[in-house]
Order: sequence, then structure tokens, then C-alpha cells
Amino acid sequence: MHKLGIWVIAIMVCTLISCDPARVYEQNVDLPEGNWYVDNSQHFEFQIQDTTQRYDIYFNVRYALSYEFYNLYLQHQLVGPDSTQLSSALHELKLLDPKTGKPLGKGSSNLFDLQALAVKDVTFRKVGTYRLKLTQYMRRDPLANIMAVGIRVATKN
Repeated sequence: MHKLGIWVIAIMVCTLISCDPARVYEQNVDLPEGNWYVDNSQHFEFQIQDTTQRYDIYFNVRYALSYEFYNLYLQHQLVGPDSTQLSSALHELKLLDPKTGKPLGKGSSNLFDLQALAVKDVTFRKVGTYRLKLTQYMRRDPLANIMAVGIRVATKN
């Protein structure tokens, strides 16, 4: 019976992993004590094998309701396998509705998760490892109540 239980769990894990066929990469990083320092840029590395596909890149943010602002400015830098910078931009993510103060994203109680499309319709021209650097661009150092940040790379539907 013990082996059967292990198989059932393995099948459930495989099913959960395969539920999102568009996802190529997703990683989130917890920020120590919910403080994001300006000099604590987050770095993500992902592999691209299919250069014929088009991709979207999303930013993931977990924040506490005690976050002081309705928005979050982030800077990204995307570098290809040959160390060439492919893109760089400043993004404004709305975490709370500016008029009502209602938290955006999914969550309950005090923590909310927001996933926002940040870089759309990207074509990666070379197979290899791509690196994305994500930096908070607010006027607070540290920026409190940002619990985690991450990225998601997905194929376009």
C-alpha cells in the first residue's frame, strides 16, 4: 500500500506541473523581512530552446496590505546568451486601485500576489541562457512590505 501512495503522489505532482504548458520559466524570490533595498536587484536566468516561438514576460509581486503606495516602479534589464542587452525599461505596476484602494491581484487577509504582463511578444533569436535583472525604482530604501518578487516567461497562445 505504501508504494501505491507514493505513485499517487507522484502522479498528482506531475499533473500539477503540467497544468501550465505555456510556462517556460517561473521563479520567485522572498525578500528578507519584506524589505527591498535598491542595491538588492534580483537576477533570474532562464533557458530558451525554441527560437521560433514568441514569448511574454510577467513580473510577480507579493505585497502586504501595509505597503505605503498604490504603485511600484520596477526597472528591468534583459541580456542574451552573448551578453548583449536586449531590452531595458521602467515599468509602473499598480498594486492597489488608485481611487478605491482595493488591492489588485489574488489574496486574502494581509498578503496579495500580482502577476503583471511586463514585456510582451518577445522573440529570442539565440538558443541559450537569458538573464533578467529586476530592480525596485521607488524613492524608498528600503522599500517596505514587498515580500517577494519574480518573473514568469511563457509562450504566447
